[in-house]
Amino acid sequence: MLEKSPIPKKYALVLGVTLLAVVCYKLALEKTVEAGQQYRQLNVQLNSAASLTLQPDYLIRKWKNLDSVLAIYKADTAAFRSNTLSKIAIVAEMQNVKLNEVPTDDPILHTERFILQRLDFEGDFFALTKVLNQLQVANNIGLIRSVDYKSIKKSSSPDQKLVMQVYFEMIGQ
Repeated sequence: MLEKSPIPKKYALVLGVTLLAVVCYKLALEKTVEAGQQYRQLNVQLNSAASLTLQPDYLIRKWKNLDSVLAIYKADTAAFRSNTLSKIAIVAEMQNVKLNEVPTDDPILHTERFILQRLDFEGDFFALTKVLNQLQVANNIGLIRSVDYKSIKKSSSPDQKLVMQVYFEMIGQ
């Protein structure tokens, strides 16, 4: 009835495990080993290639990007008190906001490269916010560094006024 197989069971088991190991290697490990070898090869090529900072096109792009960032901070600091303030006052007046105070130039707010200038505006919240948005997109007035909204009580009446303090940062010329 049952014929004896020509291969004993212990040899069949070893043969089956070996065959299973070969199939597993082919399906799973072969691609991983190839990917590891390719990674080592590409890593060696990358290390042997010239540094990216020595390539002229990369340096030119980098300089252009830095120039565009520095252009945001540029403002005519010598004429800030006249030309730039008149531009800012016109923007504020269009929104019915009053340029309330321009404090004197404080040397504490100056560093060796940058100058900070504070301006105080008075008006309602929405008009002050519109002025702030217009100042952010304006050119050649510097970059807005920080903004403070303050509610100040008037001394003579029970009313309160809303003041917005804007700090501009610009490159010293």
